[in-house]
Amino acid sequence: MHAMHRIRRLLPVLAVAALAAGAGCRSARDWRRREDERARAYLAAAQREAGAAAEAIEIETPAETLRRRLLLDQGLPVFDPASFGVRDLPTNLYWNASERLEPGAPGFVPEGAGGEALRIGLLDAVRIAAHNSREFQSRKEALYSAALGLDLEAKAFRTAFSGAASAAADSWRSAGGGGKADAEAGAEAGADDGPERTGSHNEKATLGLSRTLESGAKITGAIAFNLAGMLTGDRATAWGSVADLGVSIPLLRGAGSLVNRESLTQAERDLVYAVRDFEQYKRGFVVEVEGAYLALVLARRTRQNEDDNYRRVVLSTRRSRRMAEASRMSKAAFDQSYQSELAARASWIGACQSYESSLEGFKMKLGLPPDARIEPRDEDLAELQRRAEAHVAADGGADAGDGPGAEGGDGGAAAPESVDEGEMKARADRATRIAFENRPDVRTARDRIEDAQRHLAIAEDALRAEVTIGGTARVGEAASSSMGAAGRDHGDFKVRDATFGATLNVDLPLERTAEAVSYRNAIAAVEKAVRAWQELEDSLKRTVREDVRSIALTEERLRIQFRAVELAARRVRNQDLLLEAGRAEMTDVLDAQAALVTAQNALYAAITESRANELRLQADLGILDASVDGTWREADLGALGVAP
Repeated sequence: MHAMHRIRRLLPVLAVAALAAGAGCRSARDWRRREDERARAYLAAAQREAGAAAEAIEIETPAETLRRRLLLDQGLPVFDPASFGVRDLPTNLYWNASERLEPGAPGFVPEGAGGEALRIGLLDAVRIAAHNSREFQSRKEALYSAALGLDLEAKAFRTAFSGAASAAADSWRSAGGGGKADAEAGAEAGADDGPERTGSHNEKATLGLSRTLESGAKITGAIAFNLAGMLTGDRATAWGSVADLGVSIPLLRGAGSLVNRESLTQAERDLVYAVRDFEQYKRGFVVEVEGAYLALVLARRTRQNEDDNYRRVVLSTRRSRRMAEASRMSKAAFDQSYQSELAARASWIGACQSYESSLEGFKMKLGLPPDARIEPRDEDLAELQRRAEAHVAADGGADAGDGPGAEGGDGGAAAPESVDEGEMKARADRATRIAFENRPDVRTARDRIEDAQRHLAIAEDALRAEVTIGGTARVGEAASSSMGAAGRDHGDFKVRDATFGATLNVDLPLERTAEAVSYRNAIAAVEKAVRAWQELEDSLKRTVREDVRSIALTEERLRIQFRAVELAARRVRNQDLLLEAGRAEMTDVLDAQAALVTAQNALYAAITESRANELRLQADLGILDASVDGTWREADLGALGVAP
């Protein structure tokens, strides 16, 4: 009974403590949402500072993904629920997706993603990769972590509040010092009258705050309450309250916002650098995915070319068999034709295997299962071929009769253009200026020199003497914090009785070996940052010049290969007619067929390479506008004067 009575005495304090805890504490989800809000705000500010487009960086898995849809709809084998995604992980002692994750928006799932093979084009491929690529997701998470790291550094300059409360109480009946044992014995006997009830109780609450200013000054304050006897009703109580305030201000070393704000300043700049790196990474990601897609469609077209060639060689072998049987061809010529058929079949099989391997690698690049049924669209390569044909025609056509060795030619080979002279040099110079004006990593390299200079100034500050002044103020008198304080006088809280103090700390710069080493290293760091800028400058110049040279080379290759395909096709037709007329050897026919498939493969390789080079140049110049959802907008290289 007495135990229950003591518990009832504690209930008011427990209720107050629970109410305070409920008002001051947040759930894990509340804390997570607060950090999300701050991270988004930091990212938006950094994007503005970096001159990047304002776009949300979401790192949580959406409610539905293309990978999950393909696994389910195409019935692909999986070996763990994690194959579908984080939202499909089973609930256990540590994990509950509904509690840990937000509901999530639908992900990007292109039309036609069902049980049949999904046919995707170039635009679809980049968007799919942006939503499913594990590498792309990791880069977004790294950027998000940089924003969270900035919030951690900003915490140092926020006002920090603290609060704690504790309460304990005990009571018993005693008679002349009989103590607890006698009281408990009397309670068991059921005596309501008898020894006087005595008790002890201790309740303490503390509220505090601290703040560090950018100047280096630190302010701390606390109010403590020690209340005893609160649960004894109308009996005497003892209580006390104390308020403390402290201030410290550095005057020499460590004074000023430059030094004290350095961690926050660097975190802010690091987030801007991370945004710039991500901007350039997105451009490179578009180029990389498009390059993988173009390699895939090229492998598909090569397979088709080898298939067509194999069929032509089979027909030639059958014809040579008939001619050999009619004694119109030697047995050796027939054997050679049959041998060419076997070689063509081997090439065709190799092209089929190469395409399948490229397709699986491409699906892995997109973040999709390698056994998912996905096919590229043929329309993309056909469109690139039409563009190349129109460009070559506008540039003088692909007439096979106007080459250096043709009738009326100059009888010699003209030297290719150089990026060090003529129009090529002008294009390279314009492209280099554009790159240095638009590349985000160029601005970062410049800013890192300033970072190194700032670090040097801070290291120099650490060599000075340290002088810190401080002050304290204390108001109030604390009551006893021990149990059994009932009946004692309470503590006084009188402002006129406040006590004050002052401090002065001086640290003369007699020993600064560690600081001197840091200072010397900081000077070297400035030189290192300058060398990094020089390396970037030279490397970017070379990259741009190589891009301009590659575009000019592929332009020439396109003209050559269009002519080569036309000549090879004409040669095959002529050799077939001559063979029928008995005026050609089977060797000539087989050579013409082999030359045709080689020219076709080289033409489509030049077409895809030309497209890849255009996109790579835009990315290297920093003018390819790529977004986080996988869409992009290209610039007109011709209008900028950096491409033919």
